[in-house]
Amino acid sequence: MYKEPVFLKPVFQERIWGGGKLQELFNYDIPSQTTGEAWVISAHENGPSIVMNGELEGKNLSEVWRNYPQLFGCDITDREFPLLVKILDAHDQLSVQVHPDDHYADESIHKPCGKTECWYILDCEEDAEIIIGHQAQSREEFQQLVGRGEWSKLFQSLKVKKGDFVYVPSGTVHSIGKGIVILETQQSSDITFRLYDYDRVDHEGKKRELHLEQAMAVMTCPHKQVVQDNLKESMNNLESTRLIEGEYFTVYHWKLGGRAEVPLTTGFLLVSVINGTGQIVTKESVSTVKKGDNFIVPATIGDYFIDGDLEMIVSHT
Repeated sequence: MYKEPVFLKPVFQERIWGGGKLQELFNYDIPSQTTGEAWVISAHENGPSIVMNGELEGKNLSEVWRNYPQLFGCDITDREFPLLVKILDAHDQLSVQVHPDDHYADESIHKPCGKTECWYILDCEEDAEIIIGHQAQSREEFQQLVGRGEWSKLFQSLKVKKGDFVYVPSGTVHSIGKGIVILETQQSSDITFRLYDYDRVDHEGKKRELHLEQAMAVMTCPHKQVVQDNLKESMNNLESTRLIEGEYFTVYHWKLGGRAEVPLTTGFLLVSVINGTGQIVTKESVSTVKKGDNFIVPATIGDYFIDGDLEMIVSHT
């Protein structure tokens, strides 16, 4: 079974802050010019990806995870598919928000996991900014600044550029700024607590719901900056940069210039092609890959190599 990559079809999510960059950059067939997210590798109930090739074509990733554990090389009893990979187009500023950890998600809202995530900046406008963290030293100070609406004093902004990487553990106050396109690797969770939404209204003139109490309960205070050192390795024609090695995922940036043998893993890899074209060659198949493709390298693939001029974001648990 599957001596080739398992290609997946993106699921699109329209958002008040979305735009048209997913079509412009990746040639995706988006539903509207307010498309905020492409869930490109997802087994989440709110948008599972569909297999596009092979004997499981047409099945969603959630049922493949449950019924074909050999593809993943691990014991998946009573576990959800662990990760969710998205591409986000922030045509406008996202709300300032925070996500819970596993304990809060389980105990308070009976969800299987919280949400730790990370961002690779695929594209952004000049002087684009994110919000990452806050400047309050206590929850009391945080509440006071919220009560006075002193958002510029409260939130901590950071300029970003294409190719930057940001780690966002659960509990981190954050927001993606206007004009930024990111690839996000995260736990498979859709829990968001909004702190502030710039007083925006939707097409019906209504403000979106805020979740101040829950956000205050789960946020890290004072903010803790997490710094991860990149680890670069060169393997023949493959330059591999480990961006994060964390509790929930390890994420790499791979830059390929020619043919490269790929180190075997005991499990599976999630791969998003962010630039270029190439081929994945196994003993039994040749698969063409290009910018915008997203796939799983299954545990069953055997020996393989990659050939071409490619940039990829690669992750595993």
